Amino acid sequence: MSTTQSERLRELLEPLVNSQGLDLEEIAVDSVGRKRVLSVVVDSDTGADLDQIADVSRALSAKLDETDAMGAGEYTLEVGTPGAERLLKEHRHYVRAVGRLVKFQPVEGDELVARILAVDDEGLDLEVPGVKGRKATSRRLAFSDIDKARVQVEFNRKDNDKSDEQSDAKSDEKEEEA
Repeated sequence: MSTTQSERLRELLEPLVNSQGLDLEEIAVDSVGRKRVLSVVVDSDTGADLDQIADVSRALSAKLDETDAMGAGEYTLEVGTPGAERLLKEHRHYVRAVGRLVKFQPVEGDELVARILAVDDEGLDLEVPGVKGRKATSRRLAFSDIDKARVQVEFNRKDNDKSDEQSDAKSDEKEEEA
């Protein structure tokens, strides 16, 4: 039987979030002075848009209103998605981060920054960027060797797949014009 308020809230709200096609990633109750804030983080393999966030927020609010899960006092419900630099904890988080640059803190050894190429049940196939003009190298990292992993923000990443698709689309448009 769950003992903490967060565990009880997770049991109550997770089925509702899942019914909306989303995963309940985190739930936290924080006190800010005399006010309480219930923070709920949701996500899915394809991400979550604002309409989905609004829908799940309304559904959670209604469910919380019909129960006494938050007690009698006032609280604020905040529903959102993981941030850009999300911490990777579950297998599904790694799957969702394929193609992304991630900073790994191994159980042993130095920090590693690499791009996730593939994920399986045992671990990750990574591409470690080359330094000072050197070529990138491949590396395998087992889940058991990872202490922490966090997605990194990339402001100037050149996405070859998207630029190729855009080039193909422009070529198709020019052919249709001719």
